Amino acid sequence: MRISDLSRRTGVPVATIKFYLREGLLPPGRPTGRNQAQYDETHVRRLLLIRALTGIGQLDLSTVLELLSVIEDDRVPLPALYEATNRAIHPDPGGAKVVDDVSTARSEVDRFVDGLGWHVESDAPGRNRLAQVLVALGELGCGCGVDFFQPYALLAEQFADRELSMLPRHGGGVERAAAVARTVLLDVALSALRGMAQEHLVTRRFGDLAREGGAGGPRRPGQCPADGGPTADGD
Repeated sequence: MRISDLSRRTGVPVATIKFYLREGLLPPGRPTGRNQAQYDETHVRRLLLIRALTGIGQLDLSTVLELLSVIEDDRVPLPALYEATNRAIHPDPGGAKVVDDVSTARSEVDRFVDGLGWHVESDAPGRNRLAQVLVALGELGCGCGVDFFQPYALLAEQFADRELSMLPRHGGGVERAAAVARTVLLDVALSALRGMAQEHLVTRRFGDLAREGGAGGPRRPGQCPADGGPTADGD
């Protein structure tokens, strides 16, 4: 197919396809003449993958290019492929403002992860990210201990197990691009489901307050000012 046909099939503008070709995100087509080439289903799948990763997955193009390189390198084992994907989705936040607090929280996170029996690298960005979440929550006055996440962790493990059960039992013949796409997009799906579940429960629990014109009243211990209680200035 011509580049115009490729554009119609995928919904990606011709100018964007040409950009992807120049940047190495899309392999070149089969030359058929001066400044002309033919493209096939491989290019269709690649464009749909890029569109999903950058659109729904909200990954930048440099990150997508790195993931594509890992996908294409069959020497990279499956665990390393998943590690690279998770690091792309949740990069190490770095730049901790309150070093001592983050260090303490990181120790709590390490204890928590070890208690789950999870085999997670010590430099996995998820450890630091969770530690910084704990510190930030504490600074905002709505902190919770790391053990608050126990049921979340158990559900996350079940979900990850369900996802990986879709792969061949011994990991052979895995469609690497599909594995990466599934990891990125299911992460988005989980966030969407949590948001809808929260909206559902907020409506059930506090719907009457909304009809009465707002919550009001003093802020409960551990409630963030943004949760509807008064600010520190009493506004």
